[in-house]
Amino acid sequence: MTTPHHDIIVVGSGFSGLGMGIFLKKSGRNDFLILEKSTDFGGTWLDNDYPGAACDVPSHMYSYSFDQNPDWSRFYSGQAEILAYMKKCASKYDLYSHFRGNSELIEARWSDADKRWQLKTGDGKAYTARVVISGIGGLSRPALPNVKGLDNFKGTMFHSARWNHDYDLTGKRVAVIGTGASAIQFVPQIAPKVDELVLFQRTPPWLVPKPDGVINAGVKKLFNFLPASQNLVRAGIYWQAEAFALGFVHPKLMVAIEKLARWHLKRQIKDPELREKLTPNYTIGCKRVLFSNNYYPALARDNVKVIAAGVKEVRANSVIDSNGQEHQVDAIICGTGFDTKDPLGPLHLYGRDGIETRSKEGGLSAYLGTTLKDLPNLFMLLGPNTALGHNSIIFMIEQQIRYAISCLDEMDKRGAAEISVKPEVQDAYNERIQAELQKMVWSEGGCKSWYIDEDGKNFTIWPGFTWKYWMRMRKPNFRHFQFKKA
Repeated sequence: MTTPHHDIIVVGSGFSGLGMGIFLKKSGRNDFLILEKSTDFGGTWLDNDYPGAACDVPSHMYSYSFDQNPDWSRFYSGQAEILAYMKKCASKYDLYSHFRGNSELIEARWSDADKRWQLKTGDGKAYTARVVISGIGGLSRPALPNVKGLDNFKGTMFHSARWNHDYDLTGKRVAVIGTGASAIQFVPQIAPKVDELVLFQRTPPWLVPKPDGVINAGVKKLFNFLPASQNLVRAGIYWQAEAFALGFVHPKLMVAIEKLARWHLKRQIKDPELREKLTPNYTIGCKRVLFSNNYYPALARDNVKVIAAGVKEVRANSVIDSNGQEHQVDAIICGTGFDTKDPLGPLHLYGRDGIETRSKEGGLSAYLGTTLKDLPNLFMLLGPNTALGHNSIIFMIEQQIRYAISCLDEMDKRGAAEISVKPEVQDAYNERIQAELQKMVWSEGGCKSWYIDEDGKNFTIWPGFTWKYWMRMRKPNFRHFQFKKA
């Protein structure tokens, strides 16, 4: 039986894979397949449907520049509305005909002889492709806490990204482990329902007010009638967010934001002891700055207890904190984030040298976060050092998509069977990026975050302003690549 072949295979169908599919269609390329581990388009926004799930980037910036939505209901959209927008885009551009759900890519091997990729999915199917484009998102693989006895718990336990909607929390004693971006959204939603909520906090986040609100009908009519007005709003949001990046580059400039955060905490938490527990001891910006108007009031409720000691052990019906105190609970909810250190997830990637990519020394780096040495005809979206802490990640995705399309066009123009970044170009680029990051708040802010790996390297964040990335990505420098004929 002949192995199905496609010119291009896209991995993942979140904002990255969806956007790539749209641009492939726009460029007249129709021989492509989108492989997705889940059942539908949506990525992060399909998986994360916990109570209160919403974006912390304004709606008019957290969307494609080429397909804006004039009818957002709120300034910061919720999960259901974002997912509906993505599915609408998938239908509009006829991408369901290219979609294969329940098809998680687990292996990709480059064949130098055939100048194509040999692919295997978790359901045992095989494909070949001339080009592979990875849109594997960083917020798709839940990370459970590394805590002794977690498997011994006899109550109900789940991660926020795999929310158990069948379990009724009403009247239950619930432990929440973690105080990141997901926890600050779902804790206020469940706190009024539960009998007791025990929040285990290892490190408090810096929190600022969320300038959210309903978008009135008049504004929606204006955006529908005059799309240029929405473009102006989008531009304003973008440049306001870029100004925030000044603090990452020059941490001393974060003083004003820190004052706002301290004021917000003091205004909403009157109890001095609780306020002390919730006050971070690191430079603001070192960890992701979070937005919420209802998290602190939820923690001030009589049925909520904040344990700043972290978790030592989990037993059959209880959680032991680091001070040795036992807390009886019926359920544990893990708001412990995602496995973001490895952009490849379960995918085993073998390049020209036949060596599995993640097993190489020095960490997973890429040129412009998009192409990797020894991996011909492969492009990554949201690859190493392209995540953000201040602006819309969709902006970064769009630059990478356009970059990949330009490379495909150049391959066609040259009649090339293969394109790959020169190893010395990628190495020099990565050295510059790491040197820049060492001077910034993520390295100097005095915190431990998911941005930094065990060796102290930051392969996650883009250093500083996104407009600089935009400038670098506008037109590929093809002298940095090798092209080979068939």
